[in-house]
Amino acid sequence: MPVEKSPGNTVYAGTINQSGALEIRADKLGRDTTFGRVIEAVERAEKSRAPIQKTADRLASYLVYFALGAAVLTFIITHNVRSTISVVIVAGACGIAAGTPLAILGAIGRAAHHGAIIKGGLYLEALAEVDTVLLDKTGTLTFGTPQIRDVLSADGFTEQEILISAAIAECKSEHPLAKAIIARASDLALPVAEPDQFAYTPGKGITASYQGEEIVVGSRMLLMERGVKRILPANGHGNGGASEVYVTKSGRVLGTIRIADVLRPEAKSAVAAMRQMGLKTILLSGDAEQLTTQVGRDLGVDEAVGELLPEQKARWVSDLRGKNRKVAMVGDGINDAPALVQANVGIAMGSGTDVARESADVILIGSDLSKFVEALRIARRCRGVIMQNFAGTLAVDSIGAGMAAFGFLNPLLAAFIHVTSELAFILNSTRLLPRGSEIGQ
Repeated sequence: MPVEKSPGNTVYAGTINQSGALEIRADKLGRDTTFGRVIEAVERAEKSRAPIQKTADRLASYLVYFALGAAVLTFIITHNVRSTISVVIVAGACGIAAGTPLAILGAIGRAAHHGAIIKGGLYLEALAEVDTVLLDKTGTLTFGTPQIRDVLSADGFTEQEILISAAIAECKSEHPLAKAIIARASDLALPVAEPDQFAYTPGKGITASYQGEEIVVGSRMLLMERGVKRILPANGHGNGGASEVYVTKSGRVLGTIRIADVLRPEAKSAVAAMRQMGLKTILLSGDAEQLTTQVGRDLGVDEAVGELLPEQKARWVSDLRGKNRKVAMVGDGINDAPALVQANVGIAMGSGTDVARESADVILIGSDLSKFVEALRIARRCRGVIMQNFAGTLAVDSIGAGMAAFGFLNPLLAAFIHVTSELAFILNSTRLLPRGSEIGQ
C-alpha cells in the first residue's frame, strides 16, 4: 500500500513516487543509501556462502577403499584367490555414483514441470533439509496491488451508487486506491463519466464536481475539512489493515469503500501444507505491525513480524541459522534480496524483481506459492531415494563381501549380485524422472 510523505519525512532510495512531484534533499549517496545497503548485503552474503560437500562422492570413494581392504584381508586370511576376486567384484559404488546424479537430475526436472526452477543439485539438497520458512507478504502472499475488500453503505445507498460516484471523482487520479475503485466499476460495467472539475489533495483525497454536485472521495480528515459532520461507519484502521475511503455527494455520506492488498487464493492452503510437513512458518514484512499480524492470523503462520527494513530481514535469517535452523526465504522484492542470499535456500517469485530472482536459488514460475510446496515434497522425496540407495549399497556390499570372503560366492555369482543391485538402485532413482503426462504439460 502506498505511504503518504510530507515535508520532513524520510524517503528511501529505490522507492517509487506514485503521483505528483517531490523535492527531496539527498542526505546519503550511493552505498550509504538504503538501496545501496541492500546491494552490499547481497554481495557480502554471496561471498560467505559455504559449499556443501557431496556425500555421494565421499561414500563412493570410501566403498572403493572398503572393497580393496576387504579383498586384501580375505587373501591374507584365506589365501583363496577366488574368494578374493569375488570380494572385489561384489562390492561396488556404481549405484551411488550413477544413481545420485540421476535422482538429482530427475528431481530438478520434475520440479521444473511443476513450476519451480531449482538452480542446481546443491540447492535441491539444501531444500530437502529446510525446517523453517520465512515468507515475505506483499507480492508473495498477496497480489501486491490494492483491491476493494467491501463497500459499506450509509443510509441505504447501493454499492453501485457509491462506486459510480467514487469512480467519477477518481477517474483522473493515478493513485493506487483510485485504480482499485475504477477497476471494480469496470468489472461491474458501471457507467463512469469524467468530472467537470477535479482537485487532488495529497494524503487526503479527491474533490470533484459533476453536473453541479460536489463529490468528495478521501479520508475522514478531508470530509471534516469540507464540513461533513456525520461520518459513518466509523474509521477502523483495525479492520484487517484496510484503507477506508469515504464517499460523499452534495455533503451527504454515501458510504465507505474498504481497500486492501488481497491474499492470493492458494496462500492459506500452501501455509497449511508447510505446517503439515512440520515446517515452522514466519511472516516477515515491511508493512505496519498491525497489518502484518492480521495477515499472519488469517494465514495461520506460527509468527508474524512487521515494520522490518531489508537488513533486519537478513538479520532474522542470520539469527535463525545461528540457532542451527535450516532456513528457506520466500520473497519477490528488492528489499528481500539480502535475506534471500543469506538463507540456506532463497526462493523468488517469478513475477518479482530482477534483483530478487538473481539472488534466489529457486525461482517459482508465476506467483503460485503451492509450487514451492511441491518443490519441497520433491526435494524430500529425492533425499529419501538417495538415502535408500546409500543404505542398499552399504547392505549389499557388506553382506556380499562377507559371503564372498567365506567362500559362499564365486566370481560369476558375485558379478550377478553386483550388476543386479546396481541396476535396482539406478531404477530406484529413475522414479523421480518426470512422467510422460508431466512432460506433456
